[in-house]
Amino acid sequence: MSTNMNAAVLIAAMSITTILLRFLPFLVFKKETPPYISYLGKVLPPAIIGMLVIYCLKDVTPTVSPYGIPELIAAACVVILQVWKRNSLISILTGTVIYMILIQMVF
Repeated sequence: MSTNMNAAVLIAAMSITTILLRFLPFLVFKKETPPYISYLGKVLPPAIIGMLVIYCLKDVTPTVSPYGIPELIAAACVVILQVWKRNSLISILTGTVIYMILIQMVF
């Protein structure tokens, strides 16, 4: 098989898998969603965001220059924008851009 054919087969397989995973809950829970699934739907998103924040900040060393200042500024911008606008995309994108500007041009 050519590389283009391999790529097409991989994309098709990933697409079918994604579609099946998206529709699976509707097929399994036809009548009513069980309470434990509703509970997981409420608690997992904040837990995952918390783990991502910890993962992003795990390599910050406050004893070595720039002392974590770019990360702190970017994280503060994300929190402020999220509280103000309630839009995750704007918050994360702006925080990322601010962080990149800080580490490339300021620090």
